Amino acid sequence: MARPNTLPYIKMSFLRRSSLPLFLTALAGCSTLDAGLPAVPDGTRATLALLETSDLHANVLSYDYYKLAPDASLGLERTATLIRQARAEFPNSMLLDNGDTIQGTALADYQALAAPLSCGETLAVYKALNLLGVEGGGLGNHDFNYGLPYLSQVTGARFDVDGLDPGAPRCAGAAFPLVLANIYSSKTKQPLFQPYTIIDKRISATGTDGKPVQAVLKVGLIGFTPPGILGWDKRWLEGRVYAEGVRESALKYVPQMRALGADIVVAILHGGLDGAPYTPQMENAGLYLAQVPGIDAMLLGHAHEAFPNAASTSAPFSLPGVDKVKGTVHGVPAVMASLWGKHLGVIGLHLQREGQRWVLDKASTTVEARSTASAANTGAKRYVEPDPAIAPLVAAEHAATIRYVQTPLGTTDFPMTSYFADVGDVSAVQAVNEAQAAYLAGYVRANLPQYAQLPVLSVSAPFKSGAAGPGDYTDVKLGAIALNNAADLYLYPNTLSGVKVDGAGLKAWLEKAASRFNTIDPDKAAPQELVNPGFAGYNFDMLSSPDVSYRIDVTQPQGSRIQGLSYKGKPVQPGQEFLVATNNYRASGGGSFPGVDARSTIFSAPDANRDVLIAYIQRTKTLLRATHGAARSWRFAAVRTKGPVVFHSAPGKLELARAAGLDNITQLQADDGAGKGLALYGIDLSRP
Repeated sequence: MARPNTLPYIKMSFLRRSSLPLFLTALAGCSTLDAGLPAVPDGTRATLALLETSDLHANVLSYDYYKLAPDASLGLERTATLIRQARAEFPNSMLLDNGDTIQGTALADYQALAAPLSCGETLAVYKALNLLGVEGGGLGNHDFNYGLPYLSQVTGARFDVDGLDPGAPRCAGAAFPLVLANIYSSKTKQPLFQPYTIIDKRISATGTDGKPVQAVLKVGLIGFTPPGILGWDKRWLEGRVYAEGVRESALKYVPQMRALGADIVVAILHGGLDGAPYTPQMENAGLYLAQVPGIDAMLLGHAHEAFPNAASTSAPFSLPGVDKVKGTVHGVPAVMASLWGKHLGVIGLHLQREGQRWVLDKASTTVEARSTASAANTGAKRYVEPDPAIAPLVAAEHAATIRYVQTPLGTTDFPMTSYFADVGDVSAVQAVNEAQAAYLAGYVRANLPQYAQLPVLSVSAPFKSGAAGPGDYTDVKLGAIALNNAADLYLYPNTLSGVKVDGAGLKAWLEKAASRFNTIDPDKAAPQELVNPGFAGYNFDMLSSPDVSYRIDVTQPQGSRIQGLSYKGKPVQPGQEFLVATNNYRASGGGSFPGVDARSTIFSAPDANRDVLIAYIQRTKTLLRATHGAARSWRFAAVRTKGPVVFHSAPGKLELARAAGLDNITQLQADDGAGKGLALYGIDLSRP
């Protein structure tokens, strides 16, 4: 697809920080596009479509590098087709990206870690976004995962922070402005990126006489990312940047944008919705950002959901002030384009000229999250065709990534999958735990003798638990294990951390993880959903050690579910101390697990959890079910229910449940009817 013809727009990301005040002063008194255009008469109407991609996570092509197979359900190359269709429908449109763009696939890891780009090379995902004509973007938390030097290079930005040269040559990167208002350089006390930009957008409008009118709309873009990045990527960010609350930054900058002539203000928030009381550290602050005066539209992200969605059971979408049918938050049009290119967010802003300014007609404005999938008459999913221009653009990077991920590591005598991790299968978790525990124990013996007598445990979670459909599960086949399989087992570029907890803290940790489940009423005859979709699978931390056992009683309220917690056959005492291997996200407070934060951390490793796993597989050579995939530390407490207890997973996988020793599972329906391609399963909790 050729880049559409667009007139120049303001790109403050290409300005040196010292020029910012002068630039803003100049901006207030001029426009590069409206010179020579007649005044726009009152009553003139126009529609501007805001098109959003979000949480692409470097899924440029419809390809799963972990399974080494095409996957039509994902990929920017298919979103590109929706973009083309939307542009044909809306003569006035702006394509914007929400962030979490540069990390998330083996392609991203290859370009960042295995074969780092030179300064003159453009990241594959930015090649595609540049080609598609993106006009502005935000930054997500995962965009910081590879560190500030890399982020500076691949975005084409200059950061004036300790350890980086602000005068270094500007590298190739995004050909559109990136905005981020709430992350600041500790050195300069100035925003790391430009906090906002104002784009002069030429649009076609309709006058009161029905005749076409050419006009310039000043569109302000302001970006926000979760303040939690300071903990989640502490090793890269500590001492270099600091965060401000989303609402505080908006209250500071939105009035500036209005004073500089912004006709509309679009907030690009890499965050979702949360009904908890607002704090400056809030991760999903959309509910409160919508209440900041002067914001006309919000592009949401981070939560990996599609909004609006009338059928959604997600609790945040039913909060007071949220309309999941119309797509508004406190009356502000808002959209979230799920993840991996599966959806395109479309806000059709209807505007009318009144008193020499543009006014948003909220009653006529439309919001949609358009899917790349559609259900055929047979019930099978069909996907839009990919845009043919994208694949040739990144063909070399794609081929190199495939060669990279085929690097052999070892073998396994059992399939390692997460299809039934929610109900007790540890086949995709135990090897990770074994690797992490061995690493931490070895480090403690060599460097921290004061902790050498403490038991070393490890927790990990099923990172891929079906949120994006039947392809969103870890699935390592019996036989050879290659690099792509290790990335399938450990999805994120976290680093390993060791924390010290007592028995009470360990129990509280497991109680928090057990929030993954809904509360089951044994006397209810109607079907009950076992899994709470509002509690992410990557927060379902589980032990998988033959030395530990515990039960989860899902008939009890959250926080009171862990029973019989024991270590080596003896009840764990509240004051008994343990070391637990985990990742930097959890150790820094990610997920808000009680007592797990920087104060409990005894060791922050320089090595990534995935690299620890890779080294362990190479050293072990062959993973066996008996020693690496069968240690179920936890089971459900036995309870007989009047009605069925159900959950969802990929269809046709029952033999994997049986191989994992789960003989209390049945497949009830091959298609659960929810449109994601998942099957409906039942679990007999009386036979744990």
